[in-house]
Amino acid sequence: MDMRTEPRPARHSLETITSIRWWSPGLCSLRLRKPSGFTFQPGHYARLGLPVSGPDTIIWRAYSIVSAPAEPVLEFLITVIPGGMLTSRLAVLQPGDTLALDTTACGFFVPTQLSPGKDLWMFATGAGLGPYICMLREGSVRKSWSRMVLVHSVRRQHELVYAEEIFRHQADSPESLQYIPTVTREAGGGAMHQRIPQILADGTLQAHVGLPLNAANSRVMVCGNPAFTADMRRLLGERDFQPCRRGFAGSMLFENYW
Repeated sequence: MDMRTEPRPARHSLETITSIRWWSPGLCSLRLRKPSGFTFQPGHYARLGLPVSGPDTIIWRAYSIVSAPAEPVLEFLITVIPGGMLTSRLAVLQPGDTLALDTTACGFFVPTQLSPGKDLWMFATGAGLGPYICMLREGSVRKSWSRMVLVHSVRRQHELVYAEEIFRHQADSPESLQYIPTVTREAGGGAMHQRIPQILADGTLQAHVGLPLNAANSRVMVCGNPAFTADMRRLLGERDFQPCRRGFAGSMLFENYW
């Protein structure tokens, strides 16, 4: 679903687009000026909106924040949905244009929701990579885990956004961070080529990483499309991983990025 239309929230501001980077015709990173006093944790999301039928009614959609809390901008990774009421309009905006921003960041997709463990596995499809980039930029998450494995699955090679940045983070922490790109519809490029649930189920991914995935030592974060998260929830549940809930720190944490 591309939008939600509702009255303007009480804590709302209009912010200027400072830059737009198009990774492909349907995928971009958009940066906004960060308003004074806006705070968030890595893994939180913020709602962006555009007015419709007058200034008091806005089309909203939530996007995970890519930029680190200390940065002077708010960065979002956006997939343009064909015919989408919001994203089709976002696609024609330019630096200097304005967007509505709900100035209260929200969400529970933060590593502190997980119970203590040894290794952190971070799985994403498409634009679900966004919150992990924020975590890597902010840096504190690396101090909490012996090993971190970031697995990003896309259809085409050019959709491996932020890959150069992730490789730099990996070079800075070669003993603790491992990046595994997977490209399911193209060969080559140094990536794996099967869907994440498949290479987890048959053990190919764990063998490639050199690290077991088990509920005793591993903690898992999953951010992606609904079909992917449903497959991962089922696969991990069969391996005794427990979901995080309010008041309960589990061993797997999910965010539907759709």
